[in-house]
Amino acid sequence: MELLNNIAKLHTTELGAVRIKRNLSLDHDDAVEWCREKILSPDAVIERRGKNWYITVNGCIITVNAYSYTIITAHKIKDN
Repeated sequence: MELLNNIAKLHTTELGAVRIKRNLSLDHDDAVEWCREKILSPDAVIERRGKNWYITVNGCIITVNAYSYTIITAHKIKDN
């Protein structure tokens, strides 16, 4: 899979890291490393829709740009 083959290119902006940490209530220092671990998890469901990859794992969704491998955002899945 293209995303997994390029997992080393995964990155985010400074503001992106702040947004990810806030949305997921992370206490982990490195948001990119946290996301990388989740994407590589055997439980991860990876789907490409248009220009983005959507990774659903452990009750959260991580959105990654398919061309630049930039983590755009991540958020918890809301219960209905």
